[in-house]
This record gives sequence, structure tokens and C-alpha cells, in this order.
Amino acid sequence: MKQENTELTENGIFENIVFDSENPARGMYEECRFLRCGFANADLSGVTFRNCAFDGCDFSLAKLNNTSLQDVRFRECKLLGLQFGDCRTFLLELDFERCMLKLSTFFKLNLKNTRFRQCDLHEADFTEADLTGAFFGESDLLQAIFFHTNLEKADFRTAFNYSINPETNRLRKARFSLPGVIGLLDTYGIEIE
Repeated sequence: MKQENTELTENGIFENIVFDSENPARGMYEECRFLRCGFANADLSGVTFRNCAFDGCDFSLAKLNNTSLQDVRFRECKLLGLQFGDCRTFLLELDFERCMLKLSTFFKLNLKNTRFRQCDLHEADFTEADLTGAFFGESDLLQAIFFHTNLEKADFRTAFNYSINPETNRLRKARFSLPGVIGLLDTYGIEIE
């Protein structure tokens, strides 16, 4: 049985480092900052990141099995195809700004009040997620999947390219701009001129 690594790194600043099989991220990182680091295809299973910030990092296809992301901020990061649903859900708290999250999955996660600002969320999957009070400011949601998703009080006023079925999602008090409301009617196959 694999023993859990509990090595603690606090207040570290990591710049231009590639974390891979030869130099794996391990243990716990608290109050750390990662600048332009590479985590693409890295196995981050069991690693804990608490109060950490990632700026300009690449996490594409990283493994997140039982990874703990507690109060973690991502800025200008590439997060292609990540399975956030594999993360440890206890104290999960995420914040995204100008990130590429294409094909990422947030299946069944509690993402209340999560902020997605100026993000590319093409084909992201939010099936059965709780996005109560989430903010999608200026984010592109082209072909993003919302199915049995709680979107109550979510803010889509400046988001675009979304298609949300009001019959299969909870939308009470969600906020939309007038032109964007058309994305709520896609399901019905009607033409609006």
C-alpha cells in the first residue's frame, strides 16, 4: 500500500519548474505561489494545495485523484481536460481568472460562489454540480454542459455562448442579460429574429 506523503512546504515560491515523474509534486503546499510552472500530465494524486496561487501554469491532463484544492486561485492557467470531480471535496474552493478550461469536468462538485472570470470553458462539463451564486464574468461557455446543475443566483450577465435548458437545471434567481437569454431557448429549436 502506498504511504501518504505528508511533507509540508510553506510560503514557497516556485518559478519555471516542471513537475513530472522525475520531479513530482508531493505532500502539502500551504501559502505557496507557482509562477509559469508545468504540471501537464503530472500525477498530483493525494497532493494538498492550501491557500495557493498558480499564475501562468499548465495543468493540462494532470491527474487529480484525491487531490486537495483548498482556497486555490488560478490566473492565466491552461487547465485542459482536468477531472476536477476526482479531487477531494472537503474544503474544495477554487477561483479562476483568464484560464483555459476546455473539456474540464466538474461533475457533482459543490462550487458555490466560484468565480470564473474571462475564462474559456468550451465543452466544460458541469453535470450535477452546485454552482449556486457562481460568477461567469465574460466567460465563453460554448458547448458547456449543464445537466441537473444548480445555477440558482449564478451570474451569467456578461457570459456568452451558453446553452442552458431551464427544464433540466435549477435557475431560480440566476442573472442573465437580455441578449444572452436566447441561450435559455436553444433547447426548444425556435428561431428568434
